[in-house]
Amino acid sequence: MRYPHSERGPVVETLHGVRVADPYRWLEDPDSAQTKEWVAAQNAVTEKYLAGLAARRWFRAQLSAIIGVPRAGVPRASGGRYLLDRNDGSQDQDVVTVADDLTTLAAGGRVLIDPAEFSSDGTTSLRAAVLSPDGKWVAYKVSEAGSDWTRLLVRAVDSGADTGDVVSYVKFADPVWTPDSSGFFYWTYPEHGRAAGDDPAALGTGQLMLHRLGRDDDELIYRPDNPRLRPSPYVFAEGWLILTIRAGTEPRCLVQARRLRGGAVGPALPVVAEPQARFEPAGMKGDVLYLHTDLQASRGRVVGVDLARVESGGTAGWEELIPERADILDQAHRAGSGFLAVYLRDAQHRVLRFDAAGAELGEVDLGEPGSVSEVHTEEDSDECFLGVESFVRRTRAYRVDLSTGRADPLIRTESAVSVPDVTIERRSATSADGTAVPYFLLSPAGAGLPLPTLLYGYGGYNTAITPAFKAAWPAWLAAGGALAVANLRGGGEYGTEWHEAGRRERKQNVFDDFIAVGEHLISTGVTTHGQLAIHGRSNGGLLVGAVMTQRPELAAVALPMVGVMDKLRFHKFTIGAAWISEVGDPDVAADFAFLHAYSPLHALRPGTSYPATLILTGDHDDRVAPAHSYKFGAELQHDQAGDSPVLLRIEAATGHGPGKPKRMLAAEYADMLAFAAEHTGLTPG
Repeated sequence: MRYPHSERGPVVETLHGVRVADPYRWLEDPDSAQTKEWVAAQNAVTEKYLAGLAARRWFRAQLSAIIGVPRAGVPRASGGRYLLDRNDGSQDQDVVTVADDLTTLAAGGRVLIDPAEFSSDGTTSLRAAVLSPDGKWVAYKVSEAGSDWTRLLVRAVDSGADTGDVVSYVKFADPVWTPDSSGFFYWTYPEHGRAAGDDPAALGTGQLMLHRLGRDDDELIYRPDNPRLRPSPYVFAEGWLILTIRAGTEPRCLVQARRLRGGAVGPALPVVAEPQARFEPAGMKGDVLYLHTDLQASRGRVVGVDLARVESGGTAGWEELIPERADILDQAHRAGSGFLAVYLRDAQHRVLRFDAAGAELGEVDLGEPGSVSEVHTEEDSDECFLGVESFVRRTRAYRVDLSTGRADPLIRTESAVSVPDVTIERRSATSADGTAVPYFLLSPAGAGLPLPTLLYGYGGYNTAITPAFKAAWPAWLAAGGALAVANLRGGGEYGTEWHEAGRRERKQNVFDDFIAVGEHLISTGVTTHGQLAIHGRSNGGLLVGAVMTQRPELAAVALPMVGVMDKLRFHKFTIGAAWISEVGDPDVAADFAFLHAYSPLHALRPGTSYPATLILTGDHDDRVAPAHSYKFGAELQHDQAGDSPVLLRIEAATGHGPGKPKRMLAAEYADMLAFAAEHTGLTPG
């Protein structure tokens, strides 16, 4: 197959005594004329190829139907008002509706924010909308072209009009209101911002600010000495600001508390002075802060600490409220008069209620198996809202009466996705070191084996992969294919030790686990090498890149999406330095050795037959820079010895994924699945 010309430059560096060539360094500049010309040429070749695929039209119709189903999100309440995201099925972006009661909300409510008003092409999106405690204001974040850079604005709920409050260069954290609704805390990088045309890699040092409504003299609350440190702010009605402070994506953190009184923010009180464990605020009662932690409990527990004691000069003493159990504590929230906890049992969720003393009150019956994707509680309220989803059903909202544990479904605007009857099995493969690696297997009921099979994985950042909805899943199953979703080490499915077993120098375990699942699918007759497609996005894109370079014969198709492919320079782009705690530091010799050993870009070898590969990214991705995909694709096209195509699908004016217009999402998934079908022998319908 003829590909666009990719000029090989002379760049060679000696890193820790190893000579490393980087012939496509020039592709790191996304705005150069040369890169733009290359992107356009790659897209032209890809479009011509995809347009000739027999299954493309079928998958586009299927994905448009799935994504076009009317839907409603999960209510969130504050100050006697409710917000709810909705989509009538035709809108590129969800709208935000508001109402003063659930009946009105269920009937449609009033549209408060419509992202269609932001831009004509639907690529400017809403990233968050947060009600103030008094219910009078909504602070909302706007992103352009899928960027992680956002602007914060404020809208009056009654009038639906914006105030003059605007904050720029906001990244990642959502706004957090003060208890009196006079302002909100936000995290910003004022020194640099892509919107200003600065180097997107040079974030500088972030800082936590307090914006007071109607004023332009925002107050600096926290600025770390180390630019890799970033706090997550939490505010409680009792008058406390809590900061959990992490180095990038490191789960272990510091905890600070600051008293809020009379509009002033008090001095920092050290609650956790050393990053010895993970801590997440679960709520407050009086001056007692409740924390979800894995301190001396790898599966998680809830402890309490009296901040008044810390304020008076004492040390933090932990009182255990909810002890560690056999299941993994995924989330904990003070709710009603007690606590609501979400547990993982073999990568599937259970929701339990506890009283104020930590005694179990029972399980919340959600009426259907699935993953808890959202939990919205309001302090001292006896109602909360849960979002539950599965592999083939979008998020469905439930109202839970915390006094009784009864869960009632809300706002059923969506019918079940049209798929054939599906059989779901829980299986296990054996990894290279003997570790059992569980996975979900979904297949059309009664289908004969072997089947074209899509294998998905992630394996990192303590992220638990549970039965979550992706529009691609029901479309692939409806076409007659099987789906396998792996629970790999590095994730959060089985506690701290499972995560640690897939980090840093142990990252190879993740790749071994994924390979083991693929081999198990083949050895048990579910599929064959020629019918297997492997897929993952972001850290999962890295996973696919590593596996296809280590075992190029394992699968017929590789589908890496927005993957981190250059593990020697990832820390030089966007927020990449934040990942060092999870994966290692290329500037440290010992870390360089294991990163270089599996870096997908550097593992490619000329003369090797690689699987048919469709690399997917967005040209405005400022989380995982598109250069990762560009360089990997150019090198793979150069090295490919077999007849299988190597294509890049580069979406214009989109980023890492969030905020992508619905029509673009449908087209992207359809092209990915049509490509997989072509090279695994799947004929839809």
